[in-house]
Amino acid sequence: MKSDIIIIGAGPGGYEMAADAAQQGLQVTIIEKNHPGGTCLNRGCIPTKALCRNAEVVNLLKEAEQWGVKVDNLSLDYTIAHARKDTVVTQLREGVAMLMKQPGINYVTGEATIIDAHTVEANGEKYIADNIVIATGSAPRGLPIEGAELSMTSDDVLEMSELPKSLCIVGGGVIGMEFAAIFNSFGVEVSVIEFCKEILPPFDKDIAKRLKTVLSKRGINIMTQAAVNGIHKNDEGLLEITFEQKGKSKSVIAEQVLMSVGRKPVIPNGAEEAGIKVGRRGIEVDSHMMTSVNGIYAIGDVNGLCMLAHAATAQGFKALHHMMGKQDNINLDIVPSAVFTTPELSMVGLTEDQCTEREMNVVVKKSFFRSNGKAVSMGETDGLVKMIVEADSRKVVGCHICGPHAADLIQEVVTAMQCEATVDTLATAIHGHPTLSEVIMATAKQF
Repeated sequence: MKSDIIIIGAGPGGYEMAADAAQQGLQVTIIEKNHPGGTCLNRGCIPTKALCRNAEVVNLLKEAEQWGVKVDNLSLDYTIAHARKDTVVTQLREGVAMLMKQPGINYVTGEATIIDAHTVEANGEKYIADNIVIATGSAPRGLPIEGAELSMTSDDVLEMSELPKSLCIVGGGVIGMEFAAIFNSFGVEVSVIEFCKEILPPFDKDIAKRLKTVLSKRGINIMTQAAVNGIHKNDEGLLEITFEQKGKSKSVIAEQVLMSVGRKPVIPNGAEEAGIKVGRRGIEVDSHMMTSVNGIYAIGDVNGLCMLAHAATAQGFKALHHMMGKQDNINLDIVPSAVFTTPELSMVGLTEDQCTEREMNVVVKKSFFRSNGKAVSMGETDGLVKMIVEADSRKVVGCHICGPHAADLIQEVVTAMQCEATVDTLATAIHGHPTLSEVIMATAKQF
């Protein structure tokens, strides 16, 4: 069967690209071996955000009781949250399936094998196209330690309908910290062991430290600069996690262990045999997402450039535009990221340490949510906005937020950076009152 494009993988990068290509009159074959929606919808962003919402409700009920409000139906029943998570995923999955039924798209369920630069085989049938796009995503990564098989992956945790009394999370990255916050809200005794100096290594250290302080006060035991070396089952049937921290041997006991030390790219069958170069992070690509084989592209987690769903979508559009000979203004250096704990975290651009390493002449300013009327009225005053501005051009080169709705607030700064606006634009733009966005304005005005 002949198409203009074959896409392997129906995650955000794949299905968004397929829909856009079809709308522009191209014929697309998209092949997916599992459910439509990919990791983000089925085993990542969406199910965890559904659980985050239930955890947020539980926290609000707890606060209400502290305010003296009697709550008759205060429930920590995780089975309700789990069922709602499944309902949300199913609804959105059906939406993606409907999107893939539009004219111009041939949706195939099966495992794809790359034969050559223009041929892919699935279910014993060969598909031919001018261009092939690999969008196969990623899978949980493990640690090569004794007893690793006793731990769970994030996929396993999302399948649990009942929670353990205690959980040790190996890895203090985005996935690990979101699960830590969720399960702590539902009454699970949570410990986090992180190898690096701070949790959330990609984030600015001031923001990471703030979240660590908040979550520690809620009872989450967070241990940093700690290297896990083994997991063993003790005589009571519990798991003992042993680790080294600052030269001392230590251990934590828990009912379950979540291994959350990152993700690895899923390389499709036949990729390397077809001449596609795979590096340490994943399939190597150029600025157009083209692999070492002309006509074959790789987008999303599989290329390891930025393991975020919206980055995969943007990369897909970048690749599609290159195929069609179109120019665009997509800047893959300006990509926001977020952590959906309470409080939320978000960031875009460079951290202060990165600016120092690059010997950039920057100015850094901060504003705090405790001075914001909307945040005070919401009872969510933990957090700050940290903005980094290039001294000479006065352009924003980085912004980092810890606080309520941080994931939404960062978009104002993303747009400003995309438009190459100065910090003065943010400072003089009229912001509604009372709104959380006034914290952005307050920070910008300090410059």
